[in-house]
Amino acid sequence: MIGIFGGTFDPVHYGHLRSAVEVKDIFGLAEIRFIPGANPPHREQPAAMAIMRLQMLELAIKNQPGLTCDTRELEREGYSYTVDTLKSLRQEFPRKSLLLFIGSDAFNGLTTWHQWQRLFDYAHIVVMTRPCFDVQELDDFYKVRQTEEITELTQHTSGKLFFQRITQLDISATAIRQLISEKKNPGFLLPDSVIEYIKQHRLYEKH
Repeated sequence: MIGIFGGTFDPVHYGHLRSAVEVKDIFGLAEIRFIPGANPPHREQPAAMAIMRLQMLELAIKNQPGLTCDTRELEREGYSYTVDTLKSLRQEFPRKSLLLFIGSDAFNGLTTWHQWQRLFDYAHIVVMTRPCFDVQELDDFYKVRQTEEITELTQHTSGKLFFQRITQLDISATAIRQLISEKKNPGFLLPDSVIEYIKQHRLYEKH
């Protein structure tokens, strides 16, 4: 099985990284692919250029077995629609189970995503939840897809909905950018190699 983590990673931080390592172990994944978006349709444009966000991500996962960067959204023109990304991954890995990991907030807004029903044609969706999170009443579209058995994710290549509680760190890229703009120390929120890169390129500073 291959795990898929999308996002702007502006910048990547320990909240992203800890979640990835935890679900990699829980689901016994061979690989987790971080896929930075170039042109996200649901949010404002990233503060850092795409190449810089990619380079920070590469620094963060260097020497971490099973964690890789996937640049397909950066190489594709137009909006970075997740359905297009999953379609291309399915073409590349026709027999692999693909697990798209999203947060509970993203799941609550999933019906606003471009061609959101088709996401299940190409991958399973795993919603990462906090320990205190309660799953809302699901409609029939979700109910027929929900499973509580990890083995179902291995037996099918796509189409299932799974909720997994993880240790989510209360860290946000927005807060990190704010700290840096205020000349405060973002230490222990993201890898030192990424902090050094941000300093070197003077990212997120007020000009």
